[in-house]
Amino acid sequence: MKISRVRAVYFSPTGNTESVVKTIAGQLAEELDVSLQIYDFTLPENREEVPVFKPDGLIVFGMPVYAGRVPNKMLSFLQNHFKGEGALAIPVTTFGNRNFDNGLIELRNELEKNGFHTIAGAGIPTEHVFSDKLATGRPNGEDMERLAEFASEVSRKVEEMTEIPAPIEVRGDDPVGPYYTPLGTDGKPAVFLKAKPKTKTELCDKCGICAKACPMGSISAEDPAQVTGICIKCQACIKKCPVQAKYFDDPAFLSHVAMLEQNYTRRAEAELFV
Repeated sequence: MKISRVRAVYFSPTGNTESVVKTIAGQLAEELDVSLQIYDFTLPENREEVPVFKPDGLIVFGMPVYAGRVPNKMLSFLQNHFKGEGALAIPVTTFGNRNFDNGLIELRNELEKNGFHTIAGAGIPTEHVFSDKLATGRPNGEDMERLAEFASEVSRKVEEMTEIPAPIEVRGDDPVGPYYTPLGTDGKPAVFLKAKPKTKTELCDKCGICAKACPMGSISAEDPAQVTGICIKCQACIKKCPVQAKYFDDPAFLSHVAMLEQNYTRRAEAELFV
């Protein structure tokens, strides 16, 4: 099948998903000898259009898994702001060493509903945004090599395709079940939906980096200590603060992080579907 362009499309507050998607898409573009285009819809200002993807395109579409599914606050955007007019697509989910649960199959299903044809899929472990003790430093060199091999396998599949295949089979429940319930160290549900990042005012120089990095546009540019809107716990403000002035102190959130560190330090492996 003839492809004229590859597009890397992703929501990536801390850069992990971006790195994975660009690696796969870049290798595909090189092997198929076509142009590579980038559409990063992480920030609010990049979510104002309804992009259309033509049949001659191949899309690598990446999102992180939050509580085992597509991030709740981005689900409606995914459902209503992408139009695939027969474009081929590769759903990619990244997860913080626990499990991607139903995130990949949910992303596949939504892409199929939006007019894309999914031909491959991937669930990729990356360093957890809550803790650098989980999948530390991943994706690493070994991971990147495996992603490149995956892209090569997909490119061969594309070149050999003579008709649109059935949606790629991936792991997960269909229909998709409820979101995973975060647990604390006591094994009980850890409720931290209303938790928001705090600011060490003695360190903060009001540079505005955190406000610009917030995918929900919830941090005040004038006073970064004020989180005026929704917080999805993506950790972008914490990861990108140059003076480490942002932090969480919510007890339920910290208990959940401790639970993850107690139970999910084993090495999770990528799951690739072609």
